[in-house]
Amino acid sequence: MKKEKTSRIRLSSDKGIVLFDGFCNLCSWSVQFILKRDPKDYFKFAALQSEVGKQLLMQLEFAQNLNNSVILIEKDKVYSKSEAALKITRKLRGLWPIFYIFILIPKPVRDYIYNMIARNRFNWFGKKDSCYVPEKDYSEKFYSSNFPSSSNL
Repeated sequence: MKKEKTSRIRLSSDKGIVLFDGFCNLCSWSVQFILKRDPKDYFKFAALQSEVGKQLLMQLEFAQNLNNSVILIEKDKVYSKSEAALKITRKLRGLWPIFYIFILIPKPVRDYIYNMIARNRFNWFGKKDSCYVPEKDYSEKFYSSNFPSSSNL
């Protein structure tokens, strides 16, 4: 039996990749929020449900339950839940980086609050029938369900 060869995605050391639930209204709003406050063009995005999202997580051997989490990939490191959200705020324009102070709160406490919001996000914010599609102006910041052809992530 021949083993199927899979492509390995090369990660850029100067970009962060945010993986998000493409069907979640809160998650889609959060992506739009980040896009408008990312003056250095630091973040790229992919839906957790996309082939790129699945491949990245498999490649980095990150095997947690991802249904309720935002994921940030930076320099071959994977962050999830409250840690990912707080690390994202550090790169945003305006006063958002000051929210990183909440990293001082113990992770179990932060993640408890994160998990409570994640569990209720569809009830509170709704759910999309199809995966989030970016506005045309931001489409180059998103990876589709296919692997990028020649560019690095």
